[in-house]
Amino acid sequence: MPQDPNKPLSDIEIARQAKMQRIDAIAEKVGIPDDALEPYGKTIAKVDISAIPGLAERPDGKLILVTAINPTPAGEGKTTTTVGLGDGLNRIGKKAMICLREPSLGPCFGVKGGAAGGGYAQIVPMEQINLHFTGDFHAITSAHNLLSAMIDNHIYWGNSLGIDTRRVAWRRALDMNDRSLRQINSSLGGVSNGFPREDGFDITVASEVMAVFCLANDLADLEARLGRMIVGYTRDKKPVTAADIKAVSAMTVLLKDAIKPNLVQTLEGNPAFVHGGPFANIAHGCNSVSATKAGLKLADYVVTEAGFGADLGAEKFFDIKCRKAGLTPAAVVIVATVRALKMHGGVAKNELGKENIEALKKGLVNLGRHIENVRKFGVPAVVGINNFISDTSSEHEAIQSFCREQYGVEAVVCTHWAEGSKGTEALARQVVALAEEDHHLDGLGFRHLYPDAMPLWDKMKTIATEIYRASDIIADQKVRDQFRDIEAAGFGHLPICVAKTQYSFSTDPNLRGAPINHVVPIREVRLSAGAGFLVVVCGEIMTMPGLPKVPSAEIIRLDENGQIEGLF
Repeated sequence: MPQDPNKPLSDIEIARQAKMQRIDAIAEKVGIPDDALEPYGKTIAKVDISAIPGLAERPDGKLILVTAINPTPAGEGKTTTTVGLGDGLNRIGKKAMICLREPSLGPCFGVKGGAAGGGYAQIVPMEQINLHFTGDFHAITSAHNLLSAMIDNHIYWGNSLGIDTRRVAWRRALDMNDRSLRQINSSLGGVSNGFPREDGFDITVASEVMAVFCLANDLADLEARLGRMIVGYTRDKKPVTAADIKAVSAMTVLLKDAIKPNLVQTLEGNPAFVHGGPFANIAHGCNSVSATKAGLKLADYVVTEAGFGADLGAEKFFDIKCRKAGLTPAAVVIVATVRALKMHGGVAKNELGKENIEALKKGLVNLGRHIENVRKFGVPAVVGINNFISDTSSEHEAIQSFCREQYGVEAVVCTHWAEGSKGTEALARQVVALAEEDHHLDGLGFRHLYPDAMPLWDKMKTIATEIYRASDIIADQKVRDQFRDIEAAGFGHLPICVAKTQYSFSTDPNLRGAPINHVVPIREVRLSAGAGFLVVVCGEIMTMPGLPKVPSAEIIRLDENGQIEGLF
């Protein structure tokens, strides 16, 4: 039932009230047989894709991407809208699946909270999904750190590969925000503990193992990609790979169950794959290729999301995931809220509940920029206005008029948080109209922002100037030399994965709206040869986040009945 506004329930309370169906009943809705299910209790299952008869021969459904404006503390609700749209498509008679990333423990115990949607547009069981779930992240962390251990062990026992300990590129991983581990000294304590060197930790969702995991088609592809990961260099700067360390087979063993997509359900009993979870401001920010491809064979529509704003998430989805996996999106939903747009227009968070058309119009430039950017990829778009109770009809009309008059794009008010699929029925019909009419703006269809053959530096500059509207990119000579050396080593064909703040088109998180003519500083580059992209680190972004002054972990607890409180 819709939420009683006089007695508001938290997301976890709403999820706890859900009467979930058995997972085999959810699987049956999309033709997944019992032989392909590996249940984790009554409401979660791993799916063995290879055990679904004739799956490869089935036609693909339509792929719908949900992205958003640049995030603000006011909230946008991208995951909630993804879930709501999936439910809405099923409500109007379409066979739809949702494909989402798994949440990281870092944000859950930090500041962002969980990633299972909200209100009456959630995937469940919410508590398990947001915490340990099926153990995929633990497996990825273990595989990552097994390689770390074997690198140091190889050096300890004679270093036959001649690894230069000053050039070990493989750090350690932990699925938690812990700034104290960003830069450490390891192997201290004497001869028996190995050779001391500088080291550090990245959060698991920034690990190349996570990226490889999410871009692999199957176990064989996963093992091959793991083997190509570069872990360090010799004194004459020759690369050393995970295959050279002989760690790859054991890493694959640790990942053999994790590679199978996780099947869960929405509050309305519709199927959802939740699998993989690379960060979008650090990695490529998309769920696994294996889950997305399986969903496209099982359903007529697959609704998936890309992390953070369209400048990071959607660009990487198009230029990395779609390029690597051969995917073609049929339509894009750009999520915006009145509150967030007013914040982009300069309104303080404590003033967002008041109607302010002037500030809203000022903030609309951020939404407009994202519409323009999505158009560069040749995919039709619709704006989903995620409704908040403080919104006014005048504010909604201002957004709709702006989108229609400036860009010829529809903006649909969505009330899925309070009403579930009923609140996204209009959005679902608009998405179907765009997807089934093959409504491409210029008749050329989907395309990438840059070709494989473009030089790496020029690819990065193209992203910065075309998507961020920067005037230029800058880097020290050392970084410029790295671009040149990586290209000379045969990796010039790789796409770019930008690591930068999600809060702005620029590298300044406080510069909201739609800034132009700023300069993007490149701090370092990291070659992810296994994943198949070049990570370009811009500004002050960290690959190991820290906890806020008051982390969410302070309020997460068990109540007297043993139920979890404080998780959101």
